[in-house]
Amino acid sequence: MNFEKDSILEGQMILVNKPLNWTSFQVVNKVRWLLRKKHNLKKIKVGHAGTLDPLASGLLLICTGKMTKKIEDLMGKEKTYIGTFFVGATTPSYDLETKVDNHFAYDHITPDLIEEVKKQFVGTISQQPPLFSAIKKEGKRLYEHARAGEQVEIPKRNVVIHEFELTRVALPEIDFKICCSKGTYIRSIANDFGKALDSGAYLKSLCRTAIGPHSLEEAFSIETLEALIKS
Repeated sequence: MNFEKDSILEGQMILVNKPLNWTSFQVVNKVRWLLRKKHNLKKIKVGHAGTLDPLASGLLLICTGKMTKKIEDLMGKEKTYIGTFFVGATTPSYDLETKVDNHFAYDHITPDLIEEVKKQFVGTISQQPPLFSAIKKEGKRLYEHARAGEQVEIPKRNVVIHEFELTRVALPEIDFKICCSKGTYIRSIANDFGKALDSGAYLKSLCRTAIGPHSLEEAFSIETLEALIKS
């Protein structure tokens, strides 16, 4: 990876392993600040290709300079996630950003039922994005409406689930691997999966492991990236 001034301005794509509790915007700001400081730049274009929630970790593609023009194309690439559903409870945000609001029985759930339900979530599916999301409605982000206690109608959207593998079933937890299209909300899959089991579920953990051909294994940690840019 070349962090010299000409390369950065011409355009680089930097693979970053976003830590838990960081927003994607914070990672962009960190990289922009490091590059501006290193090269004494007043301005530099830096953006990311696909938001990760603060409670998700994993691969974030950071683009600099002219490479920012390719962000839309990169966002359209297939994405791969691994994580854990927690069955028997729900939260308003469909993950741990908000507290559990309902509990449900799950002792009726069998391995056969789980496998049967999983089939409903492969191929083109219709899903409703979470109210706690960054989608804009009436000039505000949905999460702003949610935090203000406002009820808004969220239209469903079609997304494509290319692969849905259950890697561990130890109720109340189910580990998964999902390969999906742009715009897929794994939190919504967790919530819908719980409903389909005649119970409830939320997303306990999430990590993005790939975007198109780019893998998390190639990504820099924030600490390593900072050291490389400063060197």
